[in-house]
Amino acid sequence: MHALDWQKSTFSGGAEGNCVNVAASPHGTLHLRESDDPDTVLTTGGPQLAALLRHLSGAA
Repeated sequence: MHALDWQKSTFSGGAEGNCVNVAASPHGTLHLRESDDPDTVLTTGGPQLAALLRHLSGAA
């Protein structure tokens, strides 16, 4: 498996240990994890993540 380059999300708070990390695979798959539990990873595609974020923000 390709090693992922994890980056701290700009939506994360400033406190250490309270961060969302994001990484993209070479095939366009997005990976999300919480820094407190790095072994649990949510994997999705860009359009699916965008739809989720729109839904959570209340935008149609």
